[in-house]
Amino acid sequence: MMREHGQARGIEGAIVQRGDADYEAVRAGMVWNGLKPERFPEVIVRAASERDVPEAIGLARSRGLRIAVRAGGHSWCGSSLRSDGMLIDLSRLRRFDIDVASATATVQPAVTGSELAPELAARGLAFPTGHCGSVAVGGYLLSGGLGWNSGALGPACRSVYEIEAVTADGEVVRCNEDENPDLFWAARGAGPGFFAVVTSFRLRLHRHPGAIMSTTYAFPLADIEKVANWAAGTANELEPTVELSLVLSTAAPHMTKERPRPKVIVVAATAFAESSEQAAQSLGPLQNCPFADRALFREADEPVSLDALYDASTDVWPAQHRYAADTLWSQADLGTLLYKLGDAVASAPSDKSLVLAPVSPASHDQDLLRDMAFSVLGDSYVVPYAIWDDPAEDGINIRWLREAMSAVEPLGTGHYIAEADLTASPARAERSFTTSDWQRLQTLRARYDPEGVFHSYLTP
Repeated sequence: MMREHGQARGIEGAIVQRGDADYEAVRAGMVWNGLKPERFPEVIVRAASERDVPEAIGLARSRGLRIAVRAGGHSWCGSSLRSDGMLIDLSRLRRFDIDVASATATVQPAVTGSELAPELAARGLAFPTGHCGSVAVGGYLLSGGLGWNSGALGPACRSVYEIEAVTADGEVVRCNEDENPDLFWAARGAGPGFFAVVTSFRLRLHRHPGAIMSTTYAFPLADIEKVANWAAGTANELEPTVELSLVLSTAAPHMTKERPRPKVIVVAATAFAESSEQAAQSLGPLQNCPFADRALFREADEPVSLDALYDASTDVWPAQHRYAADTLWSQADLGTLLYKLGDAVASAPSDKSLVLAPVSPASHDQDLLRDMAFSVLGDSYVVPYAIWDDPAEDGINIRWLREAMSAVEPLGTGHYIAEADLTASPARAERSFTTSDWQRLQTLRARYDPEGVFHSYLTP
């Protein structure tokens, strides 16, 4: 619907107010998760273009409403859905332009990985998009972006070299290493607490790999500790272009004929290389598993496309389901962390729930982690996901997630802001950054948004 409300006359997009007939349908659509938070913005502005953003900020200021921003709505805890304020919905800002000659792209915030990646591939180019194809680049890049091939390319925000943003006073600014460098630093990792609205990202693109290949093992869940320790040790022999993850889950249907399907620990490696020969060579260290005969499933050096990787992610994180997730960085070894989480997975109330442990979730190359708010806070990283589809089971599944986290949290050194359960503790946001980065973010917030026009981080 479209309404005019005084200062709203300059807004081309729809303005939906609490109490309107279509409010609840629009509000629910602001979150991809089937589990909808009980938080209710007073006004939702569905921007038709970047021109609507300064107008929406002006409207919010005139009404004394604090602002939250949404691009794709993939935040598990629904960070953008806040009560008693305005939500600026950017989901209609979906344009992108690829410049092959300069290997750059200009991308609006609601463009998804599954839209961008094939267009890049057709031109021999790539970008470390999110692992789920439906994730929009806006929130993903603002939170750092742990995506495909990030071991070699660094977090996705490393490949952002300029943004266009609208500040709390409605000014449109360009930010890069030379212009507004402090705001640019914050935009690369501040996540849902960022104190401006990014309407455009300028991306540095990379060569598309000539071959993508995967190796996968599935072992009984009882083998957690030795499998995790072997995989973590083997990771040191792998090229940065090999993305290695461990997953504690119910075995996928193609992995076993057993019914019911058993719980397993999966070792999954994906190599991004110039050729099939090079990809197979880079996966070579994984062939030397001393207990390969224990594997319930094994598939080595399997050619795979990015489309197939996205399809696999959709199978693991299907739409129309209910989700709760949390993250933990730690200095403890993966074997210790996953051993503590094994019992939780074995007793999960939903057989869709899992624990993901990327072995190198950002990069060991510190040069790829400089000059950004995104913080790597440990050598190990785990993400438990509660996944279910029955609203009657909300309580038991959320409780499962909290209990799983409590088993490992004493070993934690922080959280990843993109997927942290910010509703679990007031300290979650602060613990997602180094002390110095957190202090710098607070200083910059005070400078760029002294009146508190934008919501800060979600809290319980």
